[in-house]
Amino acid sequence: MEENKVRKIQLTSCFVVVGVILTVVAVSTDHWAALIPKLEKSNTTCEEAHFGLWRLCTRSTFMITADPEGGGCGTATFPGEYNCTYFKHFTSEENAELFQITTQKEYSISAAAIAIISVGFMTLGTICTLLSFRKKMDYFLKPASMFFIFSGLCIIISVEVMRQSVKRMIDSKETIWIQFEYSWSFACACAAFVILFLGGITLLLISLPRMPQNPWETCMDAPPEH
Repeated sequence: MEENKVRKIQLTSCFVVVGVILTVVAVSTDHWAALIPKLEKSNTTCEEAHFGLWRLCTRSTFMITADPEGGGCGTATFPGEYNCTYFKHFTSEENAELFQITTQKEYSISAAAIAIISVGFMTLGTICTLLSFRKKMDYFLKPASMFFIFSGLCIIISVEVMRQSVKRMIDSKETIWIQFEYSWSFACACAAFVILFLGGITLLLISLPRMPQNPWETCMDAPPEH
């Protein structure tokens, strides 16, 4: 492999590594969205929540003064109990009762499954990239680039599924949540999509055979017909 080509692959690989790290962080953390309940009374317990692909975490605070607009925990004292539970399709019914009421099970299963597929593609892409540095094995670069592209597409699909889940949760009449905001895990997933997709495209372009500067060179080098 040409030294210039190796340098380009190394530089692009460093760029892709950032996407790999962001994907792992997004998939493994619980801050995709934060949920705020509707409370109108003072001197009561207010429960806020944030969740990711696998767990729902709630934080209880004692609210002294209600929010004038009827949302959020208003003026609260020190945080009370902080508890994280896995979703119902991974644990018992008692540990996931709150999430069962406020969101759709199918959405969370789909988002988690697609994220796992993304991590799988990402792992295969990393292995193929490492193998492409070995002597006479640069043909692994093309599948590596495709795996990274597929990984980026899967993670953005997971993001969209999660976004639809949150939207339906807030619109539901049965939910206690009236407000939400996407958090830093969600941002990591979006950034990972951009980096993995662009990194995969770049690796694919690098792996393509180099075109001659002068197209007439190929014609002149062709053997004459008999």
